[in-house]
Amino acid sequence: MNVPVQERIVVLDFGGQYAHLIANRVRRLRVFSEIMLPSEPPANLEGVRGLILSGGPSSVHSPDQPPFDNRWLHTGLPVLGLCYGHQLLAKELGGEVRRGDRQEYGIAELHIADPDAIFEGLDPVERVWMSHGDSVTRVPDGFVVLGGTADCPIAAMGDVGRRMFGFQFHPEVTHSPHGQKMLDNFLTLCGCSRAWTMEQFITQAEERIRRQAGDRNVFMLVSGGVDSSVAFVLLSRALGEHRVIGLHIDNGFMRLNESELVKESLERAGFHNLHVVDASEKFLAAVKGVTDPQQKRQIVGDTFISVQQEELERIGLDPDHWMLGQGTLYPDIIESGGTRHASVIKTHHNRVAIIRQMLEEGKIIEPLDQLYKDEVRQVGRQLGLPDALVERHPFPGPGLSVRCLCSDGVEEPIAASAKEKVRALAGSLGYESEILPVRSVGVQGDERTYRHPVALWRPDGGAVNWEELERLSTRITNTVPEVNRVMLLVYPRWLPRLKLRARFLDRPRLDLLRLADHAAMSVLVEDGLAGDFFQFPTILIPLGEREEGESVVLRPLESTDVMTASFAILPEPSLRRLVSRLAALSAVDAVFYDITHKPPATMEWE
Repeated sequence: MNVPVQERIVVLDFGGQYAHLIANRVRRLRVFSEIMLPSEPPANLEGVRGLILSGGPSSVHSPDQPPFDNRWLHTGLPVLGLCYGHQLLAKELGGEVRRGDRQEYGIAELHIADPDAIFEGLDPVERVWMSHGDSVTRVPDGFVVLGGTADCPIAAMGDVGRRMFGFQFHPEVTHSPHGQKMLDNFLTLCGCSRAWTMEQFITQAEERIRRQAGDRNVFMLVSGGVDSSVAFVLLSRALGEHRVIGLHIDNGFMRLNESELVKESLERAGFHNLHVVDASEKFLAAVKGVTDPQQKRQIVGDTFISVQQEELERIGLDPDHWMLGQGTLYPDIIESGGTRHASVIKTHHNRVAIIRQMLEEGKIIEPLDQLYKDEVRQVGRQLGLPDALVERHPFPGPGLSVRCLCSDGVEEPIAASAKEKVRALAGSLGYESEILPVRSVGVQGDERTYRHPVALWRPDGGAVNWEELERLSTRITNTVPEVNRVMLLVYPRWLPRLKLRARFLDRPRLDLLRLADHAAMSVLVEDGLAGDFFQFPTILIPLGEREEGESVVLRPLESTDVMTASFAILPEPSLRRLVSRLAALSAVDAVFYDITHKPPATMEWE
């Protein structure tokens, strides 16, 4: 990109889930940011105003930690280390880092010891977002402790004279409510002016599209969500509508009447170069009998490409003159382990092996691959897309296939010690508990987990205290390593004797999930609540009291960038009506409400 050399922030990427999010947040403060590998030397510092060290999945004591050229710490540039970067800064400058007695994930309260400089304008106590196991136990010479939490006494440190700071928490995520102010303060200490705009991104993105496409045209996979719709418009604007064809594939995992609605909404928005193909039988046959979530995602991604290539051939297009377009966002890339030091959390359908090969061969174009959901919505508004498309709830590419958990029916033993720890924590607040014999994907300390959920319920039927449940959920997932989710039982009153059932992806289960999902979406629309939630996944899990029984999990979420999320609260009257509708579905034996943030859980269950 052509950017003014006089001002930029360098972000060193140690493979953390939020490394690119840091760059996103700096851009939102109208300062250009550049991501580099930590092994790169500080050769060209012209225009560099400051350095940010990202988080990462490694320990600073690990023999396979990412290589780091520590000359970056001796350039005289202002430095801000975040999470792993905070620990690295301490270690490299003579402090001490140790494995903590207790891991810390989710919301914590930061007590600020020094309100000047980096914390100027903030409250004495701030909510911040934690995701770590190691902790700084002694600051380097010249540094002082700037703030701490109950579980992390050195959550912030700094050497104000050298303009070097470290935060154990993540100010870049929206769940650190005033984290953006902290980053803004750092940029001020760096002496940055503010000139970067999203209009500049659109202009540069169009130039990049034309350069990458050359004389080739684009065959664009269009799901109908905001990402693919914005990418479709951007490609059409850069290349001309005659050079872009959209393909919508009904994979059998769509919501109720979803494909018809997608076609109608895109046509109303002015897209007339869209082809729709029903490949549901092909997808269902491909995943028959599969239970592993990673394998499911891989198969769905491969089948998308197979169908796309078949359709390309069917309509007589020369594959050598056509590229595949995707609405990939950066969270898809980072969760799929798409950067040098990142761990795989879950392989997205747009990052399976065949896609990676096509990327290496230059056959794929992804105009939004450096953006997050909130930025894509900004681009969509700039391009004139209607709110009906720009504000749609996100829906995963593999659709309901990752919301319909499968099992061979064989239960794995759960440690008695884990059950006892959960019972003690839940019982202290009057809740009964059980660790359930299913597993879901989580992200803890920038690494993938595949662990059990906890079910909670009140035997006295007392009123729901959401703040109390939030604290309890965080405490359980921070202290019991065998679990990564916590759920509240909302139907029936007591937990039934649920048994893990042999269940696979088939039409009857998907149709049941479609009805459950439709019930949730209908209540949101009827009660005028759709805009109050970032996303509202409905999950089907293979736990039933009866032989044919299933359980439903509600997963209402608040987020802006997908990298972090907090569970959202559905008003009690709406929740009661929704639970009543779900309980009326003949196969539903239980309904749960997921009360877990991201991290430690992911937004989807698989």
